[in-house]
Amino acid sequence: MADHKVADSGELEMTDEQVKEVAEKNPTLRDRKVSWAKLRRVDSLNLEAGRVSMNHNHHSSQVNWARTMSLVFQSIGVVYGDIGTSPLYVFASTFDDHINDKEDILGVLSLIIYTIVLIPLLKYVFIVLLANDNGDGGTFALYSLICRYAKVSLIPNQQPEDRELSNYKLDTPSVQLRRSQKIKEKLESSKSAKMVLFLVTIMGTSMVIGDGVLTPSISVLSAVGGIKSLGQNAVVGISIVILITLFSVQRFGTDKVGLSFAPIVFVWFSFIGGIGLYNLFKYNMGVLRAFNPKYIVDYFKRNGKQGWISLGGVFLCITGTEAMFADLGHFSVRAIQISFSCITLPALLTAYSGQAAFLTKHADKVSDTFYESIPGPMYWPTFVSAVAATIVASQAMISGAFAIVSQSQALGCFPRVKVVHTSAKYEGQVYIPEINYILMIACVIVTAAFKTTEKIGHAYGIAVVSVMVITTCMVTLIMLVIWKTNIWLIIFFFVAFGLIEIVYMSAVLSKFVQGGYLPLVLAFVLMTIMIIWHYVHKERYMFELKNKVSGDFIRDLAKNPDVNRVPGIGLLYSELVQGIPPILSHFVSNIPSIHSVLVIVSIKNLPISRVVPEERFLFRQVEPRNFRMFRCVVRYGYKDAIQEPKEFERSLVENLKEFIRQEHYLFEEPILDQQSEQMNLAQSAVLAGDEKANGSAESLQQPSNNLATHASSDSSFNVIRSEVSSIRSTAGPAQAGLEAEMQFVQSALEKGVVYLLGEAEVVAEPNSSLFKKIVVNYAYKFLRKNFREGEKIMAIPRTRLLRVGMTYEI
Repeated sequence: MADHKVADSGELEMTDEQVKEVAEKNPTLRDRKVSWAKLRRVDSLNLEAGRVSMNHNHHSSQVNWARTMSLVFQSIGVVYGDIGTSPLYVFASTFDDHINDKEDILGVLSLIIYTIVLIPLLKYVFIVLLANDNGDGGTFALYSLICRYAKVSLIPNQQPEDRELSNYKLDTPSVQLRRSQKIKEKLESSKSAKMVLFLVTIMGTSMVIGDGVLTPSISVLSAVGGIKSLGQNAVVGISIVILITLFSVQRFGTDKVGLSFAPIVFVWFSFIGGIGLYNLFKYNMGVLRAFNPKYIVDYFKRNGKQGWISLGGVFLCITGTEAMFADLGHFSVRAIQISFSCITLPALLTAYSGQAAFLTKHADKVSDTFYESIPGPMYWPTFVSAVAATIVASQAMISGAFAIVSQSQALGCFPRVKVVHTSAKYEGQVYIPEINYILMIACVIVTAAFKTTEKIGHAYGIAVVSVMVITTCMVTLIMLVIWKTNIWLIIFFFVAFGLIEIVYMSAVLSKFVQGGYLPLVLAFVLMTIMIIWHYVHKERYMFELKNKVSGDFIRDLAKNPDVNRVPGIGLLYSELVQGIPPILSHFVSNIPSIHSVLVIVSIKNLPISRVVPEERFLFRQVEPRNFRMFRCVVRYGYKDAIQEPKEFERSLVENLKEFIRQEHYLFEEPILDQQSEQMNLAQSAVLAGDEKANGSAESLQQPSNNLATHASSDSSFNVIRSEVSSIRSTAGPAQAGLEAEMQFVQSALEKGVVYLLGEAEVVAEPNSSLFKKIVVNYAYKFLRKNFREGEKIMAIPRTRLLRVGMTYEI
């Protein structure tokens, strides 16, 4: 197809060859990507934005080692505080104040060793971390990754731009590929499967966010409770003060907090590793026999049901493991792998082995194993380090909660909150003020209500193991559908890790009534919020897609003499990127006037640090051209500050004028050049008496299609000469028209800019059920009213803000 054509929306399209030809003729367009003009064939403005984000992928394989080692050091302070402080209470939680058989010490140590090696090291560090979504981890990252490769999202997500955003590749035919396709088809055809996958995802997410409440509470209480002379009320009061201080420093950012906390945790690991070695050499090197898994079998033979119940205490040695994956967006896969394998793992294994060696000689001191095993001169330095480290332990899950809420908001599963990216160098490091204060209040309430670490510990185990089971299931699905792993390796992964985690879950659930219900209550509340928000968000999205304004409506609007054109520029904000939102027609029907230049603006946040100014604005003109209506996506990186209104307006208009100029070069001049060239050929044919002149004339496009009836007559020469002269004389006025159009836009800016904010009230249809009416009319309305509003995020000046209200019945 070598000619121009008109799309359904009334917008001109060009072939790739024509775009390249025009770009070569016009130096100003030479550096533009061919895909820029292709946007005219796809009613989507996400395509170009997606390509920008891919070009700036923040987890490139070419990350230099200096940066990686810096991330390794930071991760020590952010990720491992929780799992690193577990030696404070694991042995005490496993044994009920006494040890029946000293061989049980080896059995428990063997359980601890293989639990740490199998779950955090083998499963998470070397398998689960690889299932990241462009560098982000957590349950929602797994869900997002699955949704990119299969149509399982409850909101349609397989639009044309998706292939530009994802790392698609051609697969060679294989057994694994056929298996993957079959599973994918079953998932896509089953509404129940989609619903279950979504519910499992938000359940895991809710559990991790709940950990952000439980971890600070148990960590701080255990730290302050180390001074036995303090009364319980004093311990609780001091803990609450520390918690408030901890959440107050979150606004400084993960990188600054991590750099501050990393030395503390590093010193802590040095202390527990050194003390462990001291106890091994002093008391009993023979405990290293526990690396033989035979002692696990013997332990269960001796203790039976009591051994199974004690697994609830053993499991505490890996609490905080999920933070390695949830906090991945703050760091990198390589950084987490190095820091855990080279620093955290050796320190933990040495610490637990040293405590076991101490217990073989002092079995009666199991209730306070850690502090009793510290050599006298090292007691107070270790105590101070322990207090600091347990406070730091809270950081891991707080950071993870921020990252997960940010992901869930991007997928339309959480109310609008302000996400502050706190580092220009390390992407994914976020701080969310609203969530920070909600977590702080929840931590204070939990600490004041439970008062001791025992009940919180019961709750904590249930939350952590539940997330682990969900992660195992979702990574198995990724292995089947995306990685196309060998079936035997998949079976081994699912059965081995699933069996271990199910056994631990059964043990921690036995403490349900002693406080284990707490994470389930927190998860239920969070799941309710997320389900309500996601459901209404999906229904609102579908409503806007079904009712978006048609091209015919815009053309009729342009011809309607009753619609006044108000001087100035109107910026209509909308969440709808594809097409024109239905709120425009509602606005015109109530106020029959439109600004002389109307721009429909959509704000798009990209996962890159900064967007260069020349790539910030992406425009598209809505036909007819003389109506001067444009669609615009404004792209921001996570470190780009939302511009002040005057600066934003100036930038938008400058980029709009540049777009108009490029449109002129791409579409006006090529049409004139092509028509003029065809006229010259036809004129030459007539002058030479070529009998094919009639055929040449018939191929001419508008405005010359009337030549076909004249070319065969005696007046052919006069008609063609007249058309050629007309087209050639148009070149001058075309340039003048371009300048006039740009001047018109500038004048509109000088006359003022008004911000039109679409504010749709979503209500249930009158014939809906009572339950649906409660969810939509009351619950969703309450959430939307109490979370952040659009103009606060987009820095819209209230003095020039006009709200455009509309009711969506879903």
